[in-house]
Amino acid sequence: MNEQMSMLGAELSQPLPARLRPQSIDEIVGQRHLLGPGKVLRRIIEQDMVSSMIFWGPPGVGKTTLANVIANQTRASFINFSAVTSGIREIRTVMQQAEDNRRFGEKTIVFVDEIHRFNKAQQDAFLPFVEKGSIILIGATTENPSFEVNGALLSRCKVFVLKALSEEELTELLRRALTSPKGFGGQKIEIDGDTLGLIARFANGDARTALSTLEMAVLNGALEDGVTTVTRETVEQCTSRKSLLYDKSGEEHYNLISALHKSMRNSDPDAAVYWLARMLEAGEDPLYVARRVTRFASEDVGLADPRALEIAVAAFQACHAIGMPECTVHLTEAVVYLSLAPKSNALYVAYETAKKDALEQLADPVPLHIRNGVTALMKDLGYGRGYQYAHDTEEKLTDMRCLPDSLLGREYYRPTDQGLETRFKDRLEQIKEWKKRFES
Repeated sequence: MNEQMSMLGAELSQPLPARLRPQSIDEIVGQRHLLGPGKVLRRIIEQDMVSSMIFWGPPGVGKTTLANVIANQTRASFINFSAVTSGIREIRTVMQQAEDNRRFGEKTIVFVDEIHRFNKAQQDAFLPFVEKGSIILIGATTENPSFEVNGALLSRCKVFVLKALSEEELTELLRRALTSPKGFGGQKIEIDGDTLGLIARFANGDARTALSTLEMAVLNGALEDGVTTVTRETVEQCTSRKSLLYDKSGEEHYNLISALHKSMRNSDPDAAVYWLARMLEAGEDPLYVARRVTRFASEDVGLADPRALEIAVAAFQACHAIGMPECTVHLTEAVVYLSLAPKSNALYVAYETAKKDALEQLADPVPLHIRNGVTALMKDLGYGRGYQYAHDTEEKLTDMRCLPDSLLGREYYRPTDQGLETRFKDRLEQIKEWKKRFES
C-alpha cells in the first residue's frame, strides 16, 4: 500500500503534460486524419506493422506521444534516442545493439526526437541499418523533412504530417485534465468554459502549452474552502505575453514572410498587416521584414510606382534608427502602400530572363566599341573605337548596338500598362521607333 502511494505521489509530482501523456491510441486527442477508425497510421500501429517513418508537425501535437504509443503496443525492442544529446559514437553503439537484436530475430525501433538537429554525417550513420532492416527508424521533427532530412534516408521513410490541434480538441483535452485522476481529478476546480476556451486559444494548437498553462492557472487560482477558482483574470496574468508558434530559423518563419509577400501582391492590405503583426509580435527582426518589403517594392511594383522603393527604403531606415516597437507603424505604412500600389513584375522578369542568357553565354565578349580604352595598348586594339556619345546628339540617342552580336534584338524589359509604367512603356516605344527609322 505504501509502495502504491509512493508511486502515485511520484506521478503527481511530474508536470501535467507528462502525467497525462496518452498510453494508447484512443487516449490521443487530435490527428483524426491519421488515427481515426480505419485510418492508415492507426492500422499500422494496431497490426504491429510499423515501418520507418517520420512524424512532421508543430510543437505539442503528439509526435513523441505517438512514438510512446507505438512503444507500448509493439513487440519490437524500442530505443528512445535524442538528436540533441547524441553523436555518431552513440548512434553506432545503438546500431550495434540493434544488429545484435536482428540476429536473434528481434525487431528494433529507434525513435529519434528532433531528427532535424542531426547533421548529414549523423543521419548517414543510420542509413545502412535502415536499408538492411536492422532498425525501424521513427523520427520526429518540427521542420520540413524535405529540407532537413537526407534524401536517401527520407526516401526510405513514410512521412506523416501531424496537424496543430483545434480549439475544440484542446478544450476537450483541458476538460479531461480536470477530471482525470492523473490530472486534477482529486481536486475541486472551478473554471468556466469561456476561460478554458481562452487557454485553448492561447495554446495555438499546442497541447503541451495548453496543459502547462492550465496547471499554472490552477496553481495561481484562489483557494477557499477546499475549492480552487480559476478566473479569466487568473489566466491572463499567467499568459501576459502570448508565445506565438514561430521559429526564426524554421519553416514557419518562411511561411509567414511568404504570407506577407503574397498578401501584398494580391493587394490585400488587411491580410498583409495581419501577417506583419504575426511576425513582429513573435519577435522577428524588423530589419529582416524591412529588407523583404524593399525587395517586394521592386519585384512586384517596380516602375508601376517608383515611389514604392523610396517608401520601402525609408521604412528600412526608420527601423534601423528607432527599432521596435516604434518602427511597427513605419513598416505598416510601407506594407499598406505596397499592397495598394499598382503591380508590375516587369523588372523581375527582365532580370531573370537576362540572367538565363548571361549564364548560358558567359564567354560572349563585350563589343569593342563600348569597352573602355584606358591604355595606349587597349586603344591600339580597338577598345572604344566607334563609340557614340549620346549627349552629343540632339535626341540624346544613337543607333549604337550594346548587346553582344549573338543577342542582337533580344528584349528583356517589357513594361506593363500598370500605373506609371505606362509612361516608361511609351518612352521605350519612342526610342525603339526612332532607332528603327534611323537604321532604315
